[in-house]
Amino acid sequence: MTRQILKASAMVLFLVGLALVSAVTSASAQTSSRIVSADVPFSFIVGEQHLPAGKYIVAATTNTGDTLLVKSRDARASAMRLSNSLEGRRGEASVKLVFRRYGQRYFLGEVWGGDSIGRQLIKSKQERSIERELASMSSKNDLAMNTYERVEVVAIAR
Repeated sequence: MTRQILKASAMVLFLVGLALVSAVTSASAQTSSRIVSADVPFSFIVGEQHLPAGKYIVAATTNTGDTLLVKSRDARASAMRLSNSLEGRRGEASVKLVFRRYGQRYFLGEVWGGDSIGRQLIKSKQERSIERELASMSSKNDLAMNTYERVEVVAIAR
């Protein structure tokens, strides 16, 4: 009798766990299946890749959306980067690419596909190095505080 209760409890826990995993996977797949396209008016960096200004498509390469492919429409330039899920404010449903600008260098930082869940690209060694340098300068003068800027480029989701 005790064995049957344990088996039944284990089966119920397994089914509940399976349902939760399925729900999370389908929610991620819905967000990551969107293709975002934008005309970026400046050259920028994704990971260690320098990409020229132009028309780009950003799409997830996995069902979970963890890896993003950034590819020019003419397929001459491309880069892949790991990303993390990012929650926006409720009601904010814009389609955009968000860049972090340090001086004249632009790093792709976020991709938003028109819902409140976006993707945040993992920072490269180069970008982290620039951030550390600016942090050490900021204690010395206010000029360093003005060298970082968040730049948003409007995009289209398909």
